[in-house]
Amino acid sequence: MRQTLDRHQSSSLSSSEVEVSMEQDTRRENGSDSNGMASREVRIEDSLGPEKNGGNDSPGISSRTLFKVNTMPIQTSSVDQLESDSSQHKLERSKTEMHKHKFLAEEAAKIFDDKIPVHRKLKLLNRIATVKDNGTVEFEVHEDIEPHTLDVGPKEAYHETNEEEPLEATDLQDIPPLQIVMLIVGTRGDVQPFIAIGKRLQDYGHRVRLATHSNFKEFVLTAGLEFYPLGGDPKILASYMVKNKGFLPSGPSEIPIQRNQMKEIIYSLLPACKEPDIDSGIAFEADAIIANPPAYGHTHVAEALNIPIHIFFTMPWTPTSEFPHPLSRVKQQAGYRLSYQIVDSLIWLGIRDMINDLRKKRLRLRPVTYLSGSHASESNVPHGYIWSPHLVPKPKDWGSKVDVVGFCFLDLASNYEPPETLVNWLQAGDKPIYIGFGSLPVQEPEKITQIIVEALEITGQRGIINKGWGGLGNLAEPKDFVYLLDNCPHDWLFLQCKAVVHHGGAGTTAAGLKAACPTTIIPIFGDQPFWGERVHARGVGPAPIPIDELSLDKLVGAMKFMLDPKVKESALELAKAMEKEDGVEGAVKAFFKHYCPRKTEPESESDEPTVFSIRRCFGCS
Repeated sequence: MRQTLDRHQSSSLSSSEVEVSMEQDTRRENGSDSNGMASREVRIEDSLGPEKNGGNDSPGISSRTLFKVNTMPIQTSSVDQLESDSSQHKLERSKTEMHKHKFLAEEAAKIFDDKIPVHRKLKLLNRIATVKDNGTVEFEVHEDIEPHTLDVGPKEAYHETNEEEPLEATDLQDIPPLQIVMLIVGTRGDVQPFIAIGKRLQDYGHRVRLATHSNFKEFVLTAGLEFYPLGGDPKILASYMVKNKGFLPSGPSEIPIQRNQMKEIIYSLLPACKEPDIDSGIAFEADAIIANPPAYGHTHVAEALNIPIHIFFTMPWTPTSEFPHPLSRVKQQAGYRLSYQIVDSLIWLGIRDMINDLRKKRLRLRPVTYLSGSHASESNVPHGYIWSPHLVPKPKDWGSKVDVVGFCFLDLASNYEPPETLVNWLQAGDKPIYIGFGSLPVQEPEKITQIIVEALEITGQRGIINKGWGGLGNLAEPKDFVYLLDNCPHDWLFLQCKAVVHHGGAGTTAAGLKAACPTTIIPIFGDQPFWGERVHARGVGPAPIPIDELSLDKLVGAMKFMLDPKVKESALELAKAMEKEDGVEGAVKAFFKHYCPRKTEPESESDEPTVFSIRRCFGCS
């Protein structure tokens, strides 16, 4: 992951009719006309392609824009002059920054005001946030700003109520049989917890169809669930995310690839909810939808079919003041909640044309308008988060519609027969350290393999290297302290290991912690840094090491950290607490706690265009 934080990327926002120059506004906002700041021009394509202008949609947004980002000080005439003016310069800069941050809350609110023209909103977004070259969104707020001044969403949707019904009170036996479709996009690690949830729903007598990528058909069918193919190839999606370090592309050539993938996904959602089973021909009509946010069009399909939807995810997507959006970088707690609004804004700008095409051409719904401050419609969409509350407790500002259900484990170990060579190798010495990146490709597999092998040798440890999709493990010559692994269930393998090193996917993180393994996370993109930080904060692993910062010294240090008996003790304590959880049952209870049957009569249509809230596109409250 490129971590050169001094290089800024602009977000890909513009107008198709008038190219917006940001130089004057940027200099004025930062006081750069008078105190010598230069501007660097950065032009990138729209993150997901050109916007369209038509129908009731907002004015079109093209694929190009010109942003000028202040980065480097202009050369000064003399050091002495700089030193003599230092105090006054700092004072003036402090006043300028204070002024800028004081109106941040007001400007943030304008992003969601339908009365503000699109091009003005784009300027506001550019002034508030910067898209970094590591795929994250960064902004700062002044330390004196109070968190509540930056709340631009509906507080009633998040805050706790005394009337919240506990999951334990949900009676699962009284629910009549339902046909439930799961719309799941992502890698194997994203799909696996939903297989566990689907199997449990079947145990309660419901018919479950898991709609996901064709790559996972055998995985789903073997588990005993119905399968329906969604568009998109997870290998292409994973490769894109690794290369671009996030949701924004690194160059114009990447845009068609990602847009084609997303369009395939979006347009496959409706058939997944209503078409007969492909293999048996048995009719299917969904009574309810379970989905994860990367399905993109899930809430729109639920609206068209007039059926309830429940969002489950392995990373936080609901605004909170306790931690920032995993795809953002903001140090001040005052900006945590706002980070969710800003990230969603940037994502929506790249996909709204495809969503509105889907609504108009396939769903027969009105197009949604540009960013809106009205969140009333989606505040009723329930959410369940798939992680242990012992690792990340439910934030106090998440309301009754949001549950933290626990990690959802799929039992694969009981039916697994390990190869004899692996069993013999394990029995031949001490427990090894596991190192792998799962289904994520890595850009320099030979270099990383060499670092891993040398780190094991220096620390005197044995190691299992999972080759995965990343191409690790190409050794010039075999090493008796290294075992190269193709594939193995984590719930079996991690019990054989003393510690684990991996990319920080939520499922892999959960499996390692359940096995009481001290954990080192080497994040590549997305929510992986979030899990690395949570693991470190819990005392069960060192600080995360971004993949581009991985070095022999850092990996050796991480391994030594994990071998500390106190860290192992903390890992055992957390694993013991997690033993009492049943995340799969918690997810099923959460689903039925919020389940509302299909409405018998559709609501009358308003004459006004559909109001869009950013997170409605993702089904997030």
